[in-house]
Amino acid sequence: MTILRDVAAELWKMFLADARLSFSILVLVGLTAIASGFSALLAGVLLVIGMPVVLIAVVVRAARS
Repeated sequence: MTILRDVAAELWKMFLADARLSFSILVLVGLTAIASGFSALLAGVLLVIGMPVVLIAVVVRAARS
């Protein structure tokens, strides 16, 4: 049981370690879910372009601080 608790604690810390990245990805996935109602192609393009943009933005911001 302690192994499961340790794994859960590590996962929790992993997602909270970079809250900006986690929040940005959740927003992007939410926007993609909304866009999928209009067009699957639009949703796919949003994910393919959005994920690298979010990652680069978070890395650049972290490098500056």
